[in-house]
Amino acid sequence: MSENLFETIKRQDNNGVEYWSSRELARVLEYTDYRNFLTALNKAKIACDNSGELIHNHFVEANDMVPIGSGAEKQVESIYLSRYACYLIVQNSDPTKVVVAKGQTYFAMQTRRQEKADTLIEDQNRVLLRAEMKKHNANLAKTAANAGVESYAIFQNAGYQGLYGGLTMQDIHSKKQLTKSQKILDHMNSEELAANLFRATQTDAKIKREYIKGQGPASKAHFDVGQKVRNTIESLGGTMPENLPTADGIGKAQTRLKKNSKKKLGI
Repeated sequence: MSENLFETIKRQDNNGVEYWSSRELARVLEYTDYRNFLTALNKAKIACDNSGELIHNHFVEANDMVPIGSGAEKQVESIYLSRYACYLIVQNSDPTKVVVAKGQTYFAMQTRRQEKADTLIEDQNRVLLRAEMKKHNANLAKTAANAGVESYAIFQNAGYQGLYGGLTMQDIHSKKQLTKSQKILDHMNSEELAANLFRATQTDAKIKREYIKGQGPASKAHFDVGQKVRNTIESLGGTMPENLPTADGIGKAQTRLKKNSKKKLGI
């Protein structure tokens, strides 16, 4: 039996997102009784939860049509599975079955490939946002100076405190466990960089729009904008920026992108 069999039962939704039907996967894994397959599936759900992933992101209850003979079909309960869910299921299936061993190899390889692809996408986003952050920080510094800000450090810290729930730049630096020479922005993932970019651009616009003048008023404006961005993240159910994972250095992301580009060119 070819490992490509797992590829042939793969489906895609209208958005191009891939998934597998639990009914079809059970058949391919040679489960004659679907209830026995559900034992492996339930173990996979537990493993998913223990890994910190949301179960409903990988196991979605649905209905499938299955043939019952003479061209007729009936509707049965099914579960639509992500690639990660399939990987966990085959890890919890009978390893003595040849097809299960092949499934473990297939989904492990595919999951690893997807992880690499996701890493490159994240690297691209981080490099782009970091460059934008640098540009807009320069714009914000100029706007602050024109507004009469004498201490840019105090002004900048106010924005961080608003966005990070009162944490100062030094607090953030410490929480991320960075060395003295490492810059906070260089170790933010794309989600955190995007939040900070919005803080910077909106503060710049607010100071100009409202003709804010002076160290105190400008710093307060920066704090208020940071706080509003934080409140928006919270209202959307997002992760607070101080709780997002610390990314490796932006230089490493740039290096990975360069290596991948050379690989594509065969260099």
